[in-house]
Amino acid sequence: MPDSSDTPLSSASSPGSLLREVARLYTRAQRVVADCCRTTSTQCHLLTELARSGPLPLSELGLRLSLEKSWVSRAVEAMAARGWVSKEPNPSDARSWLVTLTADGVRTVHELNHTLDAHADQLLDRLGERRRAAVEHSLLLLLQALREDQAAMCCLPPPEAKDVKNVKDRPSCC
Repeated sequence: MPDSSDTPLSSASSPGSLLREVARLYTRAQRVVADCCRTTSTQCHLLTELARSGPLPLSELGLRLSLEKSWVSRAVEAMAARGWVSKEPNPSDARSWLVTLTADGVRTVHELNHTLDAHADQLLDRLGERRRAAVEHSLLLLLQALREDQAAMCCLPPPEAKDVKNVKDRPSCC
């Protein structure tokens, strides 16, 4: 099988395949970098989601990240053992747990974000100033389009909805 690094950039068959290849390679690289921060890929996703949203029920974490309940539960237990999160009974639903970042968890997320952002900066610096600006502009446009895309925003509360107490009452698109 030929090495994908031997394939010229112009040979991408469509914008969709190019975007998928960029996402695949970038995700792989970010996983390697995240490993350097003592986290698994799943823990990285959970930590950053908690930093973004604040405390969440265990089930909501799984919905937001499209992860099986057992994966989320194991990852949360491992993060609790490391002191990154606390798991307490959910005051809104006695049958569920509320997961919250601890002070050490917040420090870990900051460290992780710094490391991952430095990696992204290193990649973008290879482009030169003009191309970097063009890529950053394109990424902003893509981000806007993704935020308007129902599939990309599936299972996430609308930006104005801060109350996640009644997650089970929201219709699911998943």
